[in-house]
Amino acid sequence: MRITWQESAPGDDVRALLRAARAHDGRPEVDEQGPLPREFRGGSHLLAHEGGELVGYAHLDTGGDAFGNQVAEAVVHPAHRCEGHGTRLVEAVLDRAEEKLRIWSHGDHPAAVRIAERKNLARVRELLKMRLTGLADLPAPSWPDGVGVRTFVPGRDEAELVAVNGRAFDWHPEQSRLTVEEVVATEREGWFDPKGLFLATRADKVVGFHWTKVHPGEIGEVYVVGVDPAAQGGGLGRALTLVGLHHLRDIGLGEAVLYVESDNSAAVALYNRLGFTVAETDVAYQR
Repeated sequence: MRITWQESAPGDDVRALLRAARAHDGRPEVDEQGPLPREFRGGSHLLAHEGGELVGYAHLDTGGDAFGNQVAEAVVHPAHRCEGHGTRLVEAVLDRAEEKLRIWSHGDHPAAVRIAERKNLARVRELLKMRLTGLADLPAPSWPDGVGVRTFVPGRDEAELVAVNGRAFDWHPEQSRLTVEEVVATEREGWFDPKGLFLATRADKVVGFHWTKVHPGEIGEVYVVGVDPAAQGGGLGRALTLVGLHHLRDIGLGEAVLYVESDNSAAVALYNRLGFTVAETDVAYQR
């Protein structure tokens, strides 16, 4: 297998490999055109060829997360798995990356577990994918006193959204880094709908939000729910979650998914009470 690193954005061959992985695994979310998902932008790109064919790809986020970890994703083409390519991708990433490195395994794949054991990588983070099928019998949201809800207004609400997000997720290695520029860029993406981004307000100040997303196949996502720490404890997170789920149901969707850290016990308990169950687990390994 021939390994090549490049700093420039990958081409159509990488997009084709990622789309083949999506068809087989259900992820990553890669469109036929437009920018690649955020986890594959910038940084360094590894292309692995065998006999002139692209069989593997890895991305190394050299900018890292909020806690100084470089972050890697590695994908082997479904037609070339179980041939040792995954191990060689991980070895190449380990050789190139700085000491503080996290590598994601989506779906907690047994092959990734074996590679991690051989390379002395510790399991340090679990991201749960939870699913709710059937949105017909949702309870109505109950808002704390003095709190109202409205939808996002592009060009006006970006700064307040980012400020609340920063306070709500100051502990999170990725979400805490959201910027106004990133929100504005997302507004230009095909899936963005301001009618699906709900802001909770008190005295005209944003104190929480629920950003929903719609995927192909009529599946909605509880994309991000954030509550200002000063407004936590009064049921605002539950109300925001429900208003977004009602929206997804009202536009004709019958299923919702979300991603939540396994150690975020309060959020996991809330989603369990609403009927969500764990469908998959993504794991981050660190040396």
